Amino acid sequence: QVQLVESGGGSVQPGDSLRLSCAASGFIWDYYAIGWFRQAPGKEREGISCIGIQRRDTFYADSVKGRFTISVDNAKKTMYLQMTSLKPEDTAAYYCAATRAWPTPLAQASAYSYWGQGTQVTVSS
Repeated sequence: QVQLVESGGGSVQPGDSLRLSCAASGFIWDYYAIGWFRQAPGKEREGISCIGIQRRDTFYADSVKGRFTISVDNAKKTMYLQMTSLKPEDTAAYYCAATRAWPTPLAQASAYSYWGQGTQVTVSS
């Protein structure tokens, strides 16, 4: 069975940092794109950071540029999202995802086939 499991979420204060992890199992690590998405209550799911392997490109949403960094450890089959300078508006459930397709645009959620269950990030003072 394909499984993606996120971890690292929690409740923090504005300006704090968190690192989210997503460990994969149950499938060959031959994805074409991986990414992180988030969804706040009452809002649609949005792509915040993705990597396209075939095209060697990286996407960051404008709202997180300069604050979040995506990375992947292929040997461990794990992807990460390093988040710094967190803001209350970053509060959301965060999901990792992977696909064997070639998303166009890279952060198109519907193109991703494998999803984690989400980890909650809450930023408040």
